[in-house]
Amino acid sequence: MSLTLAVGDLTIHRLIEQETTFLPALEMLPGLTPDLLAENRSWMQKAAALDSKDVLILCFQSYIVKTPHHTILIDSRIGNDKPRPLRPNWSMKTDDTYMRALRAAGFSVDDIDFVMCTHLHVDHVGWNTRLENDRWVPTFPNARYVFAKTEFDYWSEQHAKTPVPPFGDSVLPVVEAKQAEMVRNGYEIGDQVRILPTPGHTPGHVAFTFGRGRDDAVISGDLMHSPLQARYPELSAKFDVDQAQAAATRRSSSAIATPIRCAARRIFPRPRPERSAAGAMDFRASPFRAK
Repeated sequence: MSLTLAVGDLTIHRLIEQETTFLPALEMLPGLTPDLLAENRSWMQKAAALDSKDVLILCFQSYIVKTPHHTILIDSRIGNDKPRPLRPNWSMKTDDTYMRALRAAGFSVDDIDFVMCTHLHVDHVGWNTRLENDRWVPTFPNARYVFAKTEFDYWSEQHAKTPVPPFGDSVLPVVEAKQAEMVRNGYEIGDQVRILPTPGHTPGHVAFTFGRGRDDAVISGDLMHSPLQARYPELSAKFDVDQAQAAATRRSSSAIATPIRCAARRIFPRPRPERSAAGAMDFRASPFRAK
């Protein structure tokens, strides 16, 4: 499957760092019942979103959006050399998978103009920094890193109470290097990039919309973790800070259109592009509309 998609005057590249089983569906989605899982098991398995043991399969991937004026990386994933004892597959990685994917897409770290984070969870900020002479330094030296102010303030407060390792090693070094921009909900980059508040998973979670004069593509972060949540938006993930708010956001027509016009639903396994009636490209894990 191609890792590149053209939408209007945008080109979108996928950088896959890991695609793997994660957690049992019934654990990841506490509101999911065995009967509801059984009803949806067949198409979920065909979509490679669920394995034979009912464990969700997730794809941890970044997106590079090439606009006529900028090269923008969305969500820098897991990273190398980061101590993550609760996630052995992420902890102290030293592989070159991510950097090879970046090169294969035709980019170097110097080419990135903006790094935009949908939120500041551990698996969305890892490549913000790299280890150099025992110091964390920004991986993308020419980039401005865009953090939603509400999100940054929330994690700053949490970090002040109890250290949050990914905030300390993957966010604060960017701030200290004076490459960070704290932005509010009206933030735009030219006439092609806009911010869309999508709270719930975290208080300051945002999506990013792309297109000239209309939303040709939406990169939605952890608005959803499984395609099952497009069919049943009331199913919130165990990691959502505010599960009720996350469900309300998924139901919102401004955040999840019908048909869904998403360039990325973050970690759906190898989504395939489909064209919606509105003319935008969708990455769909299964051919249904949201209920």
